[in-house]
Amino acid sequence: MDTPDLEIQLKTLPNQPGVYQYYDKEGTVIYVGKAKNLKKRVSSYFTKNHDYGKTKVLVKKIANIKHIVVDTETDALLLENNLIKKYQPRYNVMLKDDKSYPWICIKKERFPRVFSTRRVFKNSGEYFGPYTSVKTVHTLLDLIKGLYALRTCNYDLAEEKIKAGKYKVCLEYHLGNCKGPCEGYETEEAYNENIKAIKEILKGNFKDSLSQFKAQMKAYAENMQFEEAQKIKEKLEILENYQAKSTIVNPKISNVDVFSIMSDESYGYVNFLQLSYGSIIRSHTLEIKKKLDETDDVLLELAITEIRQRFNSNSKEVYVPFKIDLGEKIKVTVPKLGDKKHILDLSLRNAKYYRMERFKQMKIVDPDRHANRIMAQMKADLRLSEEPRHIECFDNSNIQGTNPVAACVVFKNGKPSKKDYRHFNIKTVEGPDDFASMEEVVYRRYKRLVEEEQPLPQLIIIDGGKGQLSSALKSLDILNLRGKIAIVGIAKRLEELFYPNDPIPLYLDKKSETLKIIQQLRNEAHRFGIEHHRNRRSKNALNTELETIQGIGEKTVVELLKHFKSAKRVANAKLDELEDVVGASRAEKVYNYYHEKSQS
Repeated sequence: MDTPDLEIQLKTLPNQPGVYQYYDKEGTVIYVGKAKNLKKRVSSYFTKNHDYGKTKVLVKKIANIKHIVVDTETDALLLENNLIKKYQPRYNVMLKDDKSYPWICIKKERFPRVFSTRRVFKNSGEYFGPYTSVKTVHTLLDLIKGLYALRTCNYDLAEEKIKAGKYKVCLEYHLGNCKGPCEGYETEEAYNENIKAIKEILKGNFKDSLSQFKAQMKAYAENMQFEEAQKIKEKLEILENYQAKSTIVNPKISNVDVFSIMSDESYGYVNFLQLSYGSIIRSHTLEIKKKLDETDDVLLELAITEIRQRFNSNSKEVYVPFKIDLGEKIKVTVPKLGDKKHILDLSLRNAKYYRMERFKQMKIVDPDRHANRIMAQMKADLRLSEEPRHIECFDNSNIQGTNPVAACVVFKNGKPSKKDYRHFNIKTVEGPDDFASMEEVVYRRYKRLVEEEQPLPQLIIIDGGKGQLSSALKSLDILNLRGKIAIVGIAKRLEELFYPNDPIPLYLDKKSETLKIIQQLRNEAHRFGIEHHRNRRSKNALNTELETIQGIGEKTVVELLKHFKSAKRVANAKLDELEDVVGASRAEKVYNYYHEKSQS
């Protein structure tokens, strides 16, 4: 499928946080932006009148839009920063310099220092972040400083140097901010225990710290120190909104290519995320048309080779959802847990959204093509002699044998045709007999269609296994419709499809659109039947007592309930109030019934 027009692209954008990229007709990135809701933000460029001249020129030059879906608004902010620095788009003024978001570093050394930095050096320490708010960094460092006495000097605290007495404690020691590891007053084991606790705080596990702050704030407020209490409150708010993990930037994952695949009967969609120095710098989704019945691993191997050549990727490692063979020079990793799995999940999410958008675009551009493709697929999957343009699905509903009903839902060209839905109240069956009920409703439905010379469906789906299917077949035999309409039964437990005179069920691919449409039909029939069943039960329960009053018919009951809104209010109504609604004669019967009942 070719790149769709901008108008169609805008209609199919997701309502998710992410980053959008605008391209000109030469395929150059001219603007990168972030959004809490991609559809709303990108659409606003084309629907608003822009006063700013630069924005007007930008909008005129947009020829194509690409986007990357992320988990949170914070991730979108960080990804925007990465992409602007990589592509240096002409219409982005901010974030083009080499300034980056701050990190908190725990230095790799004896008695590690903890400090903020904007530069990440590989193997120099453990980095947490990045943080989109400098205020958050200061709050976390203040919290750590308040809870743990750490050194701030940049001495090399090697064991032999401390033993040789090379260093002397400084003012920080005398102020109680440091325990003097430089003179051996604090052991390395004790110091590292504090570092372990600090790492938990930076990962977001500071439940105890929050409790301490709340107690402190309460104490300040009770002592009328409201300014101090307000400062603590502000720190609490920052900590409660603090998010340590970012899928977009992670220094532990450096210079790798991430690939995931989403496929259906006709196409495979392979998403590629390129990571450099722990940051996502590129996202691309490739659509591959299946020529035969290629498996996902074959499609993925082909796509990886093509994508890596197209973008000149020399990464020595790739993350993929399952094992594939890429030769001896490339390390293939299948992540199962943690940060690597999160980045693979993000790639898969983008592949899924891309596929959904392509489907939506196809429906807009050529709605008949989409329906024709599904009908042809259903005909092949279900071994039918003709395309099932008109499908009807039946389901029984009864609870403890009361108010048995059945539902018939109708799909035309793969979509619900709600005006053709029908309810059935079971008339000839006593008690909860699903087989007999199915026989009755199938007979009534098609007897009527034949008598009225209405078009018959190409496919009937019975919600149930072999027993329900056999009951429906009895009715088709009586009506001489056996063989004229295809009929299958779907068992709920394993999604088995049963055919007449065939003991072996058919199992469809769990990802197939045919199965999805059959499940949608069954679920819709179930919902429609249950809705009618509930309405009957509640109506019967509500009206039963009123209808037992001698001389009061259904029309009177409706009038009373319409006016008084409930049977209880009718029972409590005064005689003159009832007369105003249904007249003196009927009002007296209703009033006497409830009045005599209350006295007895």
